[in-house]
Amino acid sequence: MIAYRLSTLELRGIIESAFLPSRCTCVVAADNSMTVQIADPHTGRVDLLVTGISLDRLNTSRDICDLVTELRYDLANNVPLYGHAKAS
Repeated sequence: MIAYRLSTLELRGIIESAFLPSRCTCVVAADNSMTVQIADPHTGRVDLLVTGISLDRLNTSRDICDLVTELRYDLANNVPLYGHAKAS
């Protein structure tokens, strides 16, 4: 449980829905880190892949909003796969 008692499932739902209609997939690893992949819904082409996002940094709704903003920036600016969203 993290961020105001949000489960990882709830956190994934918030982040994944922030990128609709693109296909966003969040995977939480055992080491409490997350990988976010954003792909084109029609072609399946992966547009952004960020790994190693620490869930410990997502303590408030503002932290989640900041992460989504960083990911949107990376996506809009064609940051290469394994974008630069702050991992810590």
